This record gives sequence, structure tokens and C-alpha cells, in this order.
Amino acid sequence: MPEVSIICPIYNEELFIEQCINSVLQQDLPPDKWELLLVDGMSTDLTRRLIEPYLNKHTNIRLLDNPHKTAPYAMNLGINAARGEYIVRIDAHADYPCNYVSTLLHYLQTLPDAANVGAVCRTLPRNNTKKAQAIAHVMSSRFGVGNAAFRTGVSEITEVDTVPFGCWRKSLFEDIGLFDVELTRNQDDEFNARTIQHGYKIYLIPELIVTYYSRDSLDKAFQMYYQYGLFKPLVNTKLKHPATLRQFVPVLFVLGLIIGFILSFLNPVILYVYIAIFALYFAITSYYAIIHKNLYIPISYFIVHFSYGCGYLHGLLKLILKKKPDVNSNH
Repeated sequence: MPEVSIICPIYNEELFIEQCINSVLQQDLPPDKWELLLVDGMSTDLTRRLIEPYLNKHTNIRLLDNPHKTAPYAMNLGINAARGEYIVRIDAHADYPCNYVSTLLHYLQTLPDAANVGAVCRTLPRNNTKKAQAIAHVMSSRFGVGNAAFRTGVSEITEVDTVPFGCWRKSLFEDIGLFDVELTRNQDDEFNARTIQHGYKIYLIPELIVTYYSRDSLDKAFQMYYQYGLFKPLVNTKLKHPATLRQFVPVLFVLGLIIGFILSFLNPVILYVYIAIFALYFAITSYYAIIHKNLYIPISYFIVHFSYGCGYLHGLLKLILKKKPDVNSNH
């Protein structure tokens, strides 16, 4: 029996799936100590064909079908099928050091009250275009993502509210339940907050770094952050309190843009304040653009902040109207 079950939700990952599987095969654990469960949302590209040679060669790699397609269903299918005592989630868009799984297991077993441990996420552009580089910069800067420690890094082992991907004892899911399938996005935020509510702790391990490849177009970045914002009010409702405070900054940003624009017609002082704040935002983002010699950085910051804030407000409206959010709500 394997000691750890590595679960990877996938859908149309032909560009990344081989690289992902190979990084798992290079882990410093004996093959009989781990299994890899690839949970596929019925991919329509070459993903499944690229997986076949690995299935034929490695008995500890399994392919599971996920007709529901979404990540929480994939995780729950993987957890229910897992034969290991420990669960590690990975993402196909990332590379993992060879000691990734063993290091996570070590700290999960030794840190006090640890229920989830994770690595620092180093975000790199998916390709060498200026747009991809700008998006990767925004996703790893404090001005872009606030105090999300797993993206900006820490200097020592730190108790946090969330980590990328995750490593758990399988018994934790028996204690607090599985992932919430209503949350097509942000299901990890809700699960991590629920973990903390039950008295457990989540730790970020600074010495362990995974490489994540960000979206490569402004349209994809807009859709991703819009959907993150869209599902966040539902997460807060389920938890009965906000999962984090940083989520409200983009919302206030969008409200400030709209309300400030309207009020600026009523009072010239408000107009001057409005222009000054917007100019400050532009100056800060332009500074990063100059430092990194990338003119797409200001628009990338704006798209990430604006799309998340708009998504959150739309999700809030859906809650008021008692409608469930879905990933097509921005169309």
C-alpha cells in the first residue's frame, strides 16, 4: 500500500501534463510509497493520449474520470479513491522539486497541530511574451496580491491562512468533510478556513519552492480573477465570516472608481481627490513598469484588481437574488 496519494485535477493539459508527471516520477520516495491519481475532467485535447504511456509503464499511476469537470469534484473523487494515509494535491501547471512530497510529509508529521502544509509558489510566465511576464509579476507582488504569503514568500516557517495545493492526512477529510462542490473556484480557500475553524493549523514552508506558470494573456487573467471574486461571497456565506481581509481591497477599488466618478460631478474637491488617487495608482504601477521595462504591467495590475472586484460584486448580487454563481457568469 502506498504511503501517500498525490492527486492532480486536470483538464486539457496537453502542454503541461508530461512535465508534471515527470516531476512526480523524480520524487525522492520509493515508487511503492506513493501513487499518482490523475483526475481528468474528460479532456478533449491530447492529454489522455499523452498519459497512456505512463499508465502502461507505471502501476502506481492511475487515471480517473471526472464527468463533473470541476476541481472540487476531482479532489473528492481522488480522495475517495486514494489508498495512501496522506494526500498531496498538485497542479499540472507547476514544477516540483524532487524533495517536494517528502518535505511536506516531514513537516506535516512534526509541526504542532499541523493539518496542512505547503510550499512557496514562485510564479513564472508561461511564455516569453511581455504580457505573460507582466501577469506573472503582478501575481507575485504585494501590490498585486496583498499579503498572500505563499506568493510573496516568507523567511521562516509561518502559520498562514492558506497554502498552494496542500498536504493533509486523509483522516482530516473524515473529520471535517470533503471539498465543497458548489465552489467551482475558491474551494481551497473555504476548505482551509474550515480547517482553521476546527482548531487545526496551516503552515508555509519557505525552503520548499514550487514553480507555477501563470496565464499568458490579459483575457485569461481577467477571467481567472473575475471567477475568484465571483465565488468569494459564497465562500464567506458558507464560513459565516470573511476568509481573509485582503479580498476586500479590489472590491473597494472598484467601488471607489464607480462612486468616486459619480460624486466627482457634485463637488470639485471630490473630483481632485478622485484624480489624485487614480494618479497615485497609475504612478505606482508605472514605477513597476519602468523597473521591469514592461509597459503591460500597469494594465495587468488594473485587470487583476478590477476583474476580481467586479466578480465579487456580481457574486454578492447573485447571493442577494439567491442565485448560484457559475464560471460563465461573466459572459
